[in-house]
Amino acid sequence: MDASLQIEKFKEFFETHYEKDIAIIVQKGLKSLIVDFSLLSQFDVELAEELLEDPEELIRAAELALTQFDVIEKSYLDRVRFSNLPASQYMKISDVRSRDLGAFLEIEGIVRQASDVRPQVTSARFECVGCGNTISILQIDSKFKEPTRCTCGMRGRFKQLSQELVDAQHLKIEEAPDSLDGGEQPKRLSVFLKEDLVEPRMEKKCSPGSKVRVTGIVKEVPVMLKTGAKSVRFDLILEANNIESAVEDFSDIEISNEEVEEIKAFARKPKVFERFAKSIAPSIYGHDKIKEALVLQMFGGIRRVKPDGTTRRGDIHILLCGDPGAGKSQLISFIAKAAPKARYVSGHGASGAGLTAAVVKDEFLRGWALEAGTMALAHKGIAVVDELDKMSHEDRSALHSALEQQIITIAKANIQATLNSQTTLLAAANPKLGRFDPYTPIAGQINLPPSLLNRFDLIFPVRDLPNKENDERIASHVLESTIDDSLFDTEVRVDFMKKYVSYTKQRIHPRLTKGAINEIKDFYVKLRNSGSSSDDKGVKPIPISARQLEGLMRLAEASAKVRLDEKVRREDALRAIELLRSCLMDVGFDPETGMIDIDRMTSSITASVRGKIGLVKEIINEFESKGMKIIPVEEIIASAALKGLDESSVEETIEKLKRSGDLFEPKKGHISKI
Repeated sequence: MDASLQIEKFKEFFETHYEKDIAIIVQKGLKSLIVDFSLLSQFDVELAEELLEDPEELIRAAELALTQFDVIEKSYLDRVRFSNLPASQYMKISDVRSRDLGAFLEIEGIVRQASDVRPQVTSARFECVGCGNTISILQIDSKFKEPTRCTCGMRGRFKQLSQELVDAQHLKIEEAPDSLDGGEQPKRLSVFLKEDLVEPRMEKKCSPGSKVRVTGIVKEVPVMLKTGAKSVRFDLILEANNIESAVEDFSDIEISNEEVEEIKAFARKPKVFERFAKSIAPSIYGHDKIKEALVLQMFGGIRRVKPDGTTRRGDIHILLCGDPGAGKSQLISFIAKAAPKARYVSGHGASGAGLTAAVVKDEFLRGWALEAGTMALAHKGIAVVDELDKMSHEDRSALHSALEQQIITIAKANIQATLNSQTTLLAAANPKLGRFDPYTPIAGQINLPPSLLNRFDLIFPVRDLPNKENDERIASHVLESTIDDSLFDTEVRVDFMKKYVSYTKQRIHPRLTKGAINEIKDFYVKLRNSGSSSDDKGVKPIPISARQLEGLMRLAEASAKVRLDEKVRREDALRAIELLRSCLMDVGFDPETGMIDIDRMTSSITASVRGKIGLVKEIINEFESKGMKIIPVEEIIASAALKGLDESSVEETIEKLKRSGDLFEPKKGHISKI
């Protein structure tokens, strides 16, 4: 088909299907017309096939046909963009090869890196000094091209008159994790966007972490060696013709009507929650409470935006901390495979930028580019982090706003950006001394700041205690699983679990009933005021804070979702309370006072220790007010004994204050304030 016929056919096609659309686009002042490929193939199969075989020529013909419309003469509309290509043109990034050069393809993936928008020269005009002739040169390659000679025979340098510039942006697209098998490494492809594809409206769709569908032509880019010569190796890029947002969600999985019926039938079975809990990591024996919590975490609570604009997160964060070899990593890696959208990363190999976001140098457009990390890429999914305690201090500090506010702010180089990270975090950590110590506050055992620990809804100690009966069961379970695969045949298959969770995320949004509200309120008020009376002196332990109250609501909502129930009932509230109580008893119980103290979970100093420190400081201040600058320790012990504090506690508290830099020892047996 010759070029003039192609233009005629395209003009006829636009007149038939897009006459009204063209008028609307011209009114809005937009620069491109988006054409549905399926309409083109219905109109003329031959033209559609030629478009796939020789896209550059046909796109140019379509754009020439568009300019022939009278209504377009004074407008900017001069680009044709194609969408909805046939399935044969859809290709995974890892499958793109040199044979696909020049092909018109559609790829899907997550924007991993986005550069700044920068101008690029498309054509330049030069003047011949000898004869005054004007020469136009199209700038197709990455290198700026000048004319070598004029028609009058003159050679040498020519005077540049003008140049045409268009905006350009470079994206790095990575394969979506749900399209990969097991531990497959996701491949990346560079994508170039030009002209109206980089308008501010479009740029929002291409922020790092968002999922996009790109239609474009595969081209090669020469790789320059350090010597300045061209390498024999070339890079592949996709020159975008069209880009669309393909919002990747936890509920992105398509569910057929038959599967919906299967899900509803399963939800009607008795003890549906227990069936799910038994199907979590069947290779690991025991840990029933943790498995129950992991089920609730997968389903998650409801994210609510309040009328004043503040939000309450629906994601449940869980931390597993404890003895080595107790199956923590196995439990969390099972969740990474079973959740509809999950990212797994090990703390030792994850930097703060790798977890949140980073600003990196862009080698193509020579600027800075924003790269999304694990928390941003797992938006509306689960981020699974093993060995959380092995990360450096700067890396962990980046997690604070990502966990509670669920946004990642970055201000580096010339980039100031905010990325969404509505992500559930499941983390595992090991205590400093190898094994979990029930007598030391958890913040003193794990290398994590108290403010970060406070953001976890549930913290589970995973303890490996010798017990003859239990050890026998574990040994038989582990050994029999090597010869009998039927142990892994659980009632809920992993693929069905994905569909079930996705269905609840899409359709089920439960609300609390009066019964559930009263149950949670009674538990909160009773526990918060337990053990405290009006005549108590000193620092009272706080058993539970408002953050745990929100956590209870999230857990109760998730429990209702498991049954596909639109109402959070009393039984859901009781399940949430039971899980939180077991966590508080395991991690927050202070053996010294015999009460639950939330500071044991979220701070390195418990209320009882804080009370002793306050008492010793008070005694030292009393001596200072009498004019004593250097105070004998014996006198402090004597004063403390009158207030009910024994000698060993006083000595221990003084030692703590010396380590923290509040006191020093000018001479043996005496102390002084700094």
